[in-house]
Amino acid sequence: MLRLELRPVPSRFWSFASPILAVAITAIVGAILFASLGKSPVRGLLVFFWEPINSAYAWGELGVKATPLLLIALGLAMCFRSNVWNIGAEGQYVIGAVTASGVALLATPQTGHWMMIAVLAAGIVGGMFWAAITAFLRDRFNANEILVSLMLVYVAIQVLNYFVFGPWKDPMGYNFPQTKTFEDAVSIPRLMAGSRANIGVLIALAGAVLMWLYLFRTRSGFALRVGGLAPAAARYAGFSSRRALWTVLLVSGGAAGLAGALEVAGPVGQLTPYIPVGYGFAAIIVAFVGRLHPIGIVLAAILMSMFYIGGELAQTRLGLPKSLTDVFQGLLLFALLGCDTLIDFRMRATRRVA
Repeated sequence: MLRLELRPVPSRFWSFASPILAVAITAIVGAILFASLGKSPVRGLLVFFWEPINSAYAWGELGVKATPLLLIALGLAMCFRSNVWNIGAEGQYVIGAVTASGVALLATPQTGHWMMIAVLAAGIVGGMFWAAITAFLRDRFNANEILVSLMLVYVAIQVLNYFVFGPWKDPMGYNFPQTKTFEDAVSIPRLMAGSRANIGVLIALAGAVLMWLYLFRTRSGFALRVGGLAPAAARYAGFSSRRALWTVLLVSGGAAGLAGALEVAGPVGQLTPYIPVGYGFAAIIVAFVGRLHPIGIVLAAILMSMFYIGGELAQTRLGLPKSLTDVFQGLLLFALLGCDTLIDFRMRATRRVA
């Protein structure tokens, strides 16, 4: 029989290379999946790994998908590094979209472009507020932040539905549950003509730089990392776990809320009940595939964006369900978990004693 045995010294090389191996395993299993569905494995893999990057327009679409994933994953990485398990970024993303939309709806054709800043700020505040609920319940009542943050996702979706089906519903929208299209003054500027990519890409990349500076160049960031790796040592050094809890949850919630604001004021242009598309959950995979490091998270966000676009292309060009995106996300996660397990453990064959 086989059993797992702890390795004396984990491989430093594979601790960084295992995400690459996980992607390769995902591609191999994906090819087998395409073949079993009667589709060309080569054509299927091209749809997921080549067509999302084969033109300038494709890169623009990749940026549209990667922006919310990158922003949310950066905030989650800070939480996970400090051993705070925020699983409800999807809800913070939704509330950020709602609060940003509330401000955007106040704009008129005469409103200046300064209103766009107010919309983004409202998204950040909304996401922070939603994350603060989890922080308060964990801090005051020692509630499990995993359960609280996850359950708040469903509350956030009901809040969204209340507004788009109720007071914010566009009276000229042919009874569709959506707000009116936002004014140009609150629209996020695009990076180039003919592309949907906007300055949210630059904001997300700037966030990656700020996260790197904070975690690896400040005392507070060092305290967060120590608190996650060795809580007892952090307490002995005088680092406040309570401060770390509030800091990472507010930053994570604000990043998710900003992603929601950029989405509704950017490519979507209005608030609809279809804003929750799973970015908050997919960003958990992005954070871990990126090894909770800003550079790795940028690359992982691009990869996950390719899965989103590949799923859409597989639906239109191969006649496969769009849910194939979730299949590839799941394959990547399980492959990464398997590879990471074998970094710390090795398999030993033992004889069963009669």
